Amino acid sequence: MDKKYKIITYGCQMNLHESEKMAGMLQQLGYTPTETIEDADLILFNTCCIRENAENHAFGNIGALKQMKKKNPNLIIAVGGCMMQEKGKAETLKEKFPFIDVMFGTLNLEELGALIREKLAGKKRVVRIREKEGEIVEFDGAYRTSYPNAWVNIMYGCNNFCSYCIVPYVRGRERSRKPENIVAEVKRLVAEGYKEITLLGQNVNSYGMDGLGVSFAELLDMIASIEGKFRLRFMTSHPKDFNEDVVKVMQKHRKIMRLVHLPVQSGSNDILKAMNRRYTREKYLAEVEMLRSYFPDAELTTDIIVGFPGETEEDYLLTEDLVKKADFASAFTFIYSKRQGTKAAEMENQIPEDVQKDRIMRLVELVNSLTRAKSEKYIGKEVEILCEGYDEKKGLYLGRDEYGRMGYFASDRDEVGNFVRLKITKANGISLYGELLSSENE
Repeated sequence: MDKKYKIITYGCQMNLHESEKMAGMLQQLGYTPTETIEDADLILFNTCCIRENAENHAFGNIGALKQMKKKNPNLIIAVGGCMMQEKGKAETLKEKFPFIDVMFGTLNLEELGALIREKLAGKKRVVRIREKEGEIVEFDGAYRTSYPNAWVNIMYGCNNFCSYCIVPYVRGRERSRKPENIVAEVKRLVAEGYKEITLLGQNVNSYGMDGLGVSFAELLDMIASIEGKFRLRFMTSHPKDFNEDVVKVMQKHRKIMRLVHLPVQSGSNDILKAMNRRYTREKYLAEVEMLRSYFPDAELTTDIIVGFPGETEEDYLLTEDLVKKADFASAFTFIYSKRQGTKAAEMENQIPEDVQKDRIMRLVELVNSLTRAKSEKYIGKEVEILCEGYDEKKGLYLGRDEYGRMGYFASDRDEVGNFVRLKITKANGISLYGELLSSENE
């Protein structure tokens, strides 16, 4: 009988790619994917604890399966991911949801197949949560669902200990994959027809600093030298480590996109210090200037937190000022949220919710105004789009240009996976609309 699985993923792109790996492991056990939990023989939650709302959603959705488990005792419910590495969280889940069958952490991901086999062999509950990171275990059987895009981990963990962030506590210290394994994976993906490769790490710029003897710039050069037409991106860069060596490699290879995601978090030096970010606004803006001295058309995206403990109105206005100076293409903006176990959660001068909401609304409007202005400049221009899919509601194909701007267009044939050229006729916020001029499939 065909066994089916459903993976429910929370959080960042790192988690989405790890879910692809988990899917590959389950398929090796004979499971096939299903779109609905009602049809599943195994339901797996890949959790995130970076923000409290993701954690609350996971708790709610796990709890909702109690009756389903009661009706079907053979249903396997598994919970993994960041939340399981959080101190005390596994114990809470055990008590609150005794019907969970398998529990594992981010540091045990490669053991998923063995854990499921243990459960199928008759063990009542299987729990494996490693407290310390081990050697990287390579796995090349990920079930990728993001064609024509592919995500490639180059490293795991984080050493930065920003005062608001729980990542180092739930993903361990930095460990870099061997460059030859990364290059081999990218070569395989390009041969399989993937057109856009994104290199992933909590801080890609510190790749190799754990003793490999290969820097991120050198790795980037190796990967960009692989033959074939494909785009190359990387995320996330940390401003304390972003450097000119990387930009010089970007200049050497046109495959590397001129878009850099460089989270600033705040424009105030006082807040940056309290966040333990280990750079100043001056250093950040100098890096922006350096990047654009090589590529005047380079675009930046960023992450910003408002309402951090102790943030004054003056601090907030410094963030607005930096946003204008850096001229971001877009920004992911967040209200500071307490995460237990971090230093910021214990800080005095927590900002009232109404003040946080006022600041985030003002910041979002500023960022959106910059984004709209940039979109308007596209009108009348020709751009190359990598077609990623088809929007059923709009009845249009869609894809992104090298700066991450989404473009929509009509076509009489399937263009998914093709590079196409559009003439932009309309802009709507962050989205572009254009006429199809040509396709590599012609």
